[in-house]
Order: sequence, then C-alpha cells, then structure tokens
Amino acid sequence: MSIISKDIQKAVQLLTDEQLVAIPTETVYGLAGNIFSEKAIKSIFSTKKRPFFNPLIVHIPTIDSLEDIVTHIPEKAKLLADAFWPGSMTLVLKKSDKIPDLITAGKDTVAVRVPNHPVTLELLKQLPFPLAAPSANPFGSISPTKPTHVERYFKDNIQMVLDGGSCSNGIESTIIGFENDEPIIYRLGALAL
Repeated sequence: MSIISKDIQKAVQLLTDEQLVAIPTETVYGLAGNIFSEKAIKSIFSTKKRPFFNPLIVHIPTIDSLEDIVTHIPEKAKLLADAFWPGSMTLVLKKSDKIPDLITAGKDTVAVRVPNHPVTLELLKQLPFPLAAPSANPFGSISPTKPTHVERYFKDNIQMVLDGGSCSNGIESTIIGFENDEPIIYRLGALAL
C-alpha cells in the first residue's frame, strides 16, 4: 500500500469518527468534516472561528452524487457541471431535507462542488458521506495552499493534514447560483468563465 493510500485510509477513519481533516483541492486546502455529523460541523465553525451565518461548501465525488443532496438541478446547472466538474466551480442549488441547516446557515440552498484533486477525489469515493470543507484557515486569514500553511494555523487543533502537495490554483472556487433557473455569479474565483 502506498503512503498516499495509507494516508487516505487514516483520513477515512478520522472523518468517520467525526474528526476534522485538512484536505487538498486544486483551489486551497479545506477543513473537512462529515456533513451529517453535528459534532464535526460545529467543530469546523469553532476551529475556524467562523460565524454560523456563513454557509459551508459541500464536496462530493461525482456529478451523480448531486441527486442525494439537492431537490432540483436546473438544465444550465447540469451543463455547467458537465463542463467544469471536477473543478473550481461551486453550484448553489435547492437542498434536500438530508442537508443539515447548520451547513446552509438555515437557507434552503446548498453550495456544492466536485474538487479536481486526485487525493481528495479518492478520499470522497471511499466515504459514505459528503464533506463540508471551507478553507482551512482561521476566519478572515489568508487561505492555505500548502500543508505547512494549514499546520501553522491549526497544528494543535486538528488530527491530520492530508498532504496533496501545493494547490494548483491557490484561489477559491467560483460560486454560481440560480434564480428562475438562470445562472448568477455570486463569487468570482479560480474558474475563468
């Protein structure tokens, strides 16, 4: 078993045990927890010192996983997902009842993306649940693009940084929502549209 495989197995175990793991993506490192664990989600907010009114982005392994967490996928959202996932695009869609309000700050929508990083995609495929993963930095600080950045921020607060090397983009994802099924850009990010 390779070092990466062992590290992924360790991350699977920690996340299953409701712990937090910093994960690599192509944008920045994320502070990840099981979306169905209230303990893990509260821990993300407290570790980051992030206000609860600030929703979290949910990370899934494939486009097909969307059906488990949203109730409606506009046709243009499908086209965008087909074109840009895995990648640096987050879609904001109507959430299913499975998604805890804690993740969405009580909104009826959820932000979701398929990250484009081989280590994290493999991790997501091995988990029976999606991950909430805002950037792995204290709220208001510069987002981390290397494992050493995360360790500097959270060395004593999290169990593991899953090392995926340096992030290729270093800028957060572009966020796109929908009104009357028409796309609206909420945040410009790493994705060039």
